[in-house]
Amino acid sequence: MNITQAHELLNTYVAGETLRRHCLTVSAVMGYWASQEGADSEQWQTAGLLHDIDFEKYPEAHCSKAKEILEAERARFPGITDELIRAVQSHGWKLCCDVEPVSRMEKVLYTVDELTGLVFACAMARPSKSVMDMEVKSVLKKFKTKAFAAGCNRAVIQEGADMLGMELSDVIQRCIDGMRARHEELGV
Repeated sequence: MNITQAHELLNTYVAGETLRRHCLTVSAVMGYWASQEGADSEQWQTAGLLHDIDFEKYPEAHCSKAKEILEAERARFPGITDELIRAVQSHGWKLCCDVEPVSRMEKVLYTVDELTGLVFACAMARPSKSVMDMEVKSVLKKFKTKAFAAGCNRAVIQEGADMLGMELSDVIQRCIDGMRARHEELGV
């Protein structure tokens, strides 16, 4: 499945501007991360773009409905792979499903789903409203302030960094860099 098809599919199931921007942000960071690791950037971007495909219409069945949707959409988009479906499901591990992130792509998606929300909130709290002048230490300070962006699950972010075998500060830097790479498109 290519990224153009993924956008078409996302637009079929997600109408809300905030959720679309979140999906675009996760996709941007996933693509950046893949390029840093020599992985398939388009595949990773697609997983990021479609990770919340079911959330708007089926929040109570998040991740399980995603599997149903993506399997049903294979008729239109034969490029939807089992690997893509598994990655989309795994981002909800321990939160709403039992599909554990195993591959590198799955672990990154699990981590950056929550982290992009925190980084975005940090950017919006800055006078510049941008990631362009953001430093890791600013995000780490907000990470420790549980009342700030309280909906961002810090335990998932830390567990994701641990699964990736990376320091939290390095994961945050890569997330910031991924958002910077497409900051105009993301509005941050």
